[in-house]
Amino acid sequence: MALTVLGLSGALGHDPSAAIYVDGKLVAAVEEERFLRDKHAKNKMPIESTKFCLAQAGITPRDIDVVAVPYAPISLATPARWHYAKRYWYAPDRSLDALLNGNRRYRRYVGRIREMLESLGFDWNKIEFEPVEHHLAHASSAYHLSGFKEKTAIMGIDGKGEYATTFFGYGENGKIHKIKEFYDPDSLGGLYGAITEYLGFDMLDGEYKVMGMAPYGDPDKYDLSRLIKFDGKNFEVNTDYANVIGLRRYKEKGRGFYFSPKLIDWLGPRRKGDMADDPYIHYAAAMQKLYEDVSLKLMDYYLGDIIKETGLIAFSGGGALNVKLNQKIIARPEVKELFVQPASGDAGTAVGAASYVVEKRGIKVEKMEHVYLGPSFNNEQVIEACEQHAEKPKFLQIDNVPQRIAKILSEGNPVAWFQGRMEFGPRALGHRSILGCPSFKGIADRINEQIKFRERWRPFCPSMLDRVAKEMFKVDHPAPFMTFTFEVNEEWKERVPEVVHEDGTSRGQAVKQEFNPRYYALLEEMEKRTGNGVVLNTSLNRRGEPVVCTPTDALNMFFGSDLQYLIMEDILVVKAEFPADIQEPIN
Repeated sequence: MALTVLGLSGALGHDPSAAIYVDGKLVAAVEEERFLRDKHAKNKMPIESTKFCLAQAGITPRDIDVVAVPYAPISLATPARWHYAKRYWYAPDRSLDALLNGNRRYRRYVGRIREMLESLGFDWNKIEFEPVEHHLAHASSAYHLSGFKEKTAIMGIDGKGEYATTFFGYGENGKIHKIKEFYDPDSLGGLYGAITEYLGFDMLDGEYKVMGMAPYGDPDKYDLSRLIKFDGKNFEVNTDYANVIGLRRYKEKGRGFYFSPKLIDWLGPRRKGDMADDPYIHYAAAMQKLYEDVSLKLMDYYLGDIIKETGLIAFSGGGALNVKLNQKIIARPEVKELFVQPASGDAGTAVGAASYVVEKRGIKVEKMEHVYLGPSFNNEQVIEACEQHAEKPKFLQIDNVPQRIAKILSEGNPVAWFQGRMEFGPRALGHRSILGCPSFKGIADRINEQIKFRERWRPFCPSMLDRVAKEMFKVDHPAPFMTFTFEVNEEWKERVPEVVHEDGTSRGQAVKQEFNPRYYALLEEMEKRTGNGVVLNTSLNRRGEPVVCTPTDALNMFFGSDLQYLIMEDILVVKAEFPADIQEPIN
């Protein structure tokens, strides 16, 4: 009898998602935001994502054995709630609530989950409901899906779960063991988020913009060490400045921020607009360095012996998407391999809660080799979307897609590339992407200004043939998910300058033929035409929008930008004229 587990995330009010395991196989995983067209889908439940996962698995609610959620009740006998109460003494209502009613949020969430599931036809009394601690779900999503067989160091860094913010532990024989947790408000992810807000971006969404801004600044120009008290094994965030609640928050036009007015008094006014300028680039650089330094020292203290033993690390939580920190980790001589869960943010905890439950019942989950776990559409569905679209697009079905699209790209045209099952997680990995030729001068600026409508200083990433990654980068390490930056070899900086960032690095995706044959074929064609088996790859969306899910989403994005070419499966959509060597259109 197969074990079927539905994992659901969203307890913290953002990034709801759903995932289904049938025995040890992850058959579907998708974020709710993609269906609702609402980035992070704040305060929504994973209704559409659950419907999709059931349909993809070909099952009904009656076939689900366990529903797992990454949020659990936390006992008063543990230090978590006491720590919270002590550190938030300046907000006595919150302190007392943590001690007297510390699992209220959990109980309310379970009520919402039950209501949602019953509306979808689940019988609450016939399913097993299993809450998994938030950081255990993160840990499982990294360790259990890493494919590592030996003892593995596990690290989790994010804003916060129930109360925990930072997790150090290890995995052995399928079991996860805690070594140390830190609790709110002592949160490295929270501190990075507070500075993200100060630098003019949204928390949860702008941290990678701070990371992209950092290479333009000098980390030693400003000393931010007063933000955190750190002795090599314990840290405390200075809540005079950051990770603040209630009356301590800095407010602007009625909106409260995660930092205090004292931070403004110290560093100056909050950054506005899209420019990356002085002093803010230096603050970004200093915050990035502070985050790296503290994270690496904590890793050494709590996990150093385990890493020396086997060289294996599994890393998750929103802080694991900090590719610069990951670059520093894999540069360590004692590190053999680092697996970063590609959906390290809270959406990925749907997978983590489900995998934890599967493993707990004695079934091994398969290694995560790809994230193509969402909806797909065939040519007929694409044609139907084109025929029904208000803009009446010019489209036609073409053959030899990789060859034809490589020709368009190599002539300096960006192309929207929509193929196969949508990716799970924040990265477009060759199924919902905008592509460009990385040797064509100015292509990155053009995509930034005319298509993505985003800040000019934001870097673009390359996808390359897996064998090319070994030539292009100075470090040879698996890179299937764009979770690391690598130093680029000098020759390649000249060959593909449009995907090399200010600091000489690239956040690369090494593409394997077996998991993405059509994308691989496109890269091979690019190699024939340009000498480089590399494309510039950015997500198929505009600033502030989720990555597109359906053909209609792709068409809306296409007509709302300066894109001229969109290929969906075998259907080519154009705004002007079809290339001369393509047969007559069918519409």
